[in-house]
Amino acid sequence: MMERCIALSMEAAESRELPFACVVCREGEVVAEAINRVVRDSDVTRHAEILAISEAQRLLGRRDLSDCTIYSNVEPCPMCAFPIRETRIGRVVYAISSPMMGGLSKWNVLGDNEISNVMPEVFGDRPEVTAGVSYREAAAVWRKWNPIFWLGIRLRGCLADPAEDTAMSVLQVRQSDRRPLRPFMSWISNAVARILARAPARKGSPAAARD
Repeated sequence: MMERCIALSMEAAESRELPFACVVCREGEVVAEAINRVVRDSDVTRHAEILAISEAQRLLGRRDLSDCTIYSNVEPCPMCAFPIRETRIGRVVYAISSPMMGGLSKWNVLGDNEISNVMPEVFGDRPEVTAGVSYREAAAVWRKWNPIFWLGIRLRGCLADPAEDTAMSVLQVRQSDRRPLRPFMSWISNAVARILARAPARKGSPAAARD
């Protein structure tokens, strides 16, 4: 899957985007894939991970992606890490770490247990994270795309070299840190959400106006 992700990052570079790409898979099969569309759409939120997660939810017909793995050629940023936690993706795999912008290395969104303990109805348990997969091949795409840019972001610590080009590390295992009341809180919140979803819209509300 990482091989496909790296191939997509090459397509991103050829499309005049930064070489970011993502693949979401389930049971060894690709569910959705995407490249950055920031330049194409003139929208800084159009990151590959967000696009792929959105498409995976649409194709599977559900928000819960706990049985899925997400592959990125670069460590997901915090903006992308939050949807990973919200969709409960079980495993995150990336090639190049990002000590300056990473959703684990820098901001630890992917490793934070507090958000899933306080809001279990929104955030899933922290996923398994594996870094450094096919680093050499992923880095080669960036180097070929723009050698000067690649050198500059590495010197500034934005993207990191592993200890060895072939190094691969499981940075964290999938783990729940459940508090006693967490399942009950989650059940209550989901029950209330279902009740509100079935309630008729009040007159004058935006929902009623749309109807």
